Amino acid sequence: MKTAFFTILLLLVANIFMTFAWYGHLKLQSSGISTNWPLYLVVLLSWGIALVEYSLQVPANRIGFEENGGPFSLMQLKVIQEVITLVVFTVFSVVVFKGTHLQWNHFLAFLLLIGAVYLVFMK
Repeated sequence: MKTAFFTILLLLVANIFMTFAWYGHLKLQSSGISTNWPLYLVVLLSWGIALVEYSLQVPANRIGFEENGGPFSLMQLKVIQEVITLVVFTVFSVVVFKGTHLQWNHFLAFLLLIGAVYLVFMK
C-alpha cells in the first residue's frame, strides 16, 4: 500500500512539472513575460522543467512496476498516469488560464476515464 501511494504521489508531482513544462510558457507569453523571447529560449526553459518531471516520472514507474516488486502492471501504470495528467491539466487550465470553462463533454470524458481505470484494474 505504501509503494502504491508513493508511486502515485511521484506521478502526481511529475505531472505538475510536465504541465508547467508543456503549457506554462503559454501563460508567460500571455502575461507579457516571455513575449519577445526567442523560441529556443522557451524550449530550453521547458526542457529544464521537463528534466525535473523525468526525474520523478522514471522512479515512479520503476517503483510502481510489478516486475520490480511494485503493485501495478504496465497498463495500470499508464492509465493511472494518463488520469493524473488530465486531472492536473484540468486544474491548471481552469486556475491559470481564467478563460477556460469546463463543459458537459469534459465531465463525460472524465467519467469515461474513471471507467478506463475500473477496466484496467479488473481481474
